[in-house]
Amino acid sequence: MILTNKLNITDQVELARAEEKISKQKAKQLFDSGDINKVDVGIFTGLAYIHAYLFGDIYDFAGLIREVNIAKGDFRFAPLMYLQTSLDNIDKMPQGNFDEIIEKYVEMNIAHPFREGNGRATRIWLDLILKTEIQQVIDWNQVDKEDYLSAMQRSVVKDIEIKHLLKQALTDQIDDRALFMKGIDVSYFYEGYNEFRTEEL
Repeated sequence: MILTNKLNITDQVELARAEEKISKQKAKQLFDSGDINKVDVGIFTGLAYIHAYLFGDIYDFAGLIREVNIAKGDFRFAPLMYLQTSLDNIDKMPQGNFDEIIEKYVEMNIAHPFREGNGRATRIWLDLILKTEIQQVIDWNQVDKEDYLSAMQRSVVKDIEIKHLLKQALTDQIDDRALFMKGIDVSYFYEGYNEFRTEEL
């Protein structure tokens, strides 16, 4: 099923290409304009701001809580009827140290509040919490795609693996532009998008 989009694209491959290009340009703009500093750190309104910023030129639902139940493989994300309560609870979760921040990130992944683009927006959101609270970010280039995806899949039951994986990739280069741009490319690569380099757009 092709998502209804503002570009009126009806071809899946063409839409994926346009989505990658436009939203990567927006991710670059988010950093370069300083708009990233306007994000409410660690709460859903901040994540919604990031999502709307990245995908607002493509989808009407950008930044809005999804109105359908969604699943990936055998896993069903938070049911619609509990989604708002889940987000309210995540907002209240502590984020004072690395473990608490990753626990919050895992819960937001389970909530999966948007129709599309959750992972890409939430990884930016995660780095902002880490930057604010512990003055570190993740060098996503150090995090293998398969290791990350399987650790995230298992994090629903046990988060020790994802904590270990991400802790090894922490860096104190929190304002490094090149690191941010490469991180966007890796984040998109996790989701199967790797046609454009953010830095070159």
